[in-house]
Amino acid sequence: MCGRKTLTKGKIEIIEELFVDEWENDFDWKPSYNIAPTQMSPVLLNDGKRKVKPMCWGLVPSWAKDKTIGAKMINARSETLGEKPSFQSLIYQKRCIVISDGYFEWKREGRKKIPYYIRDPNSKLLPMAGLWDEWVDKQEKRWLTYAVITTDPSNQINHIHNRMPAILDKLEMDLWINFDCPPNEALTCLKPYEKLLELYPVSTFVNSPANNSKQCILPIENLNTLTMF
Repeated sequence: MCGRKTLTKGKIEIIEELFVDEWENDFDWKPSYNIAPTQMSPVLLNDGKRKVKPMCWGLVPSWAKDKTIGAKMINARSETLGEKPSFQSLIYQKRCIVISDGYFEWKREGRKKIPYYIRDPNSKLLPMAGLWDEWVDKQEKRWLTYAVITTDPSNQINHIHNRMPAILDKLEMDLWINFDCPPNEALTCLKPYEKLLELYPVSTFVNSPANNSKQCILPIENLNTLTMF
């Protein structure tokens, strides 16, 4: 499962690193250290141009009666995408890249759950494969929502959790959002991420979505040092 993530880079850094052609005009992104389900964050699409749009985390299918279902649909398992009514058609037309630079996972140790932060060791983005949809409410307001696709964990991650986001490298990103690419070929991108990741325990400060500061991603030893002063 992926239930909390970060995007600590600003708009210009994201545009440069992902070769974004167009950023939605009225979307003013502020770096976040604790993105939770139901919150808005940047998502990359391709309709001939690489476009960034703000979307709400938690997929609401176009046919849903209300948007509360989104809180339960933050992840989509890669192995069953073709079997789930909520995701089947999206594979063909609504693949996206969820822009992030790290995520949190909780490791069970006895009765405790220890939060870990997982990121690229060189502070690069960790683009995640996703699916999105559009839902229109009774007031004719359009809601763009998404789910992060998860897969089996890599050998680095499996001691922490039995799932991980489907993280894409540069070539896989191009395949995933290029709709000239057949779905069967795009689906081959959904596999455990085998490149080196940096992971370390952080404070339970991150457990509350209300907390959103650099303290969320500081290693435990750094936090212990700070409390001495």
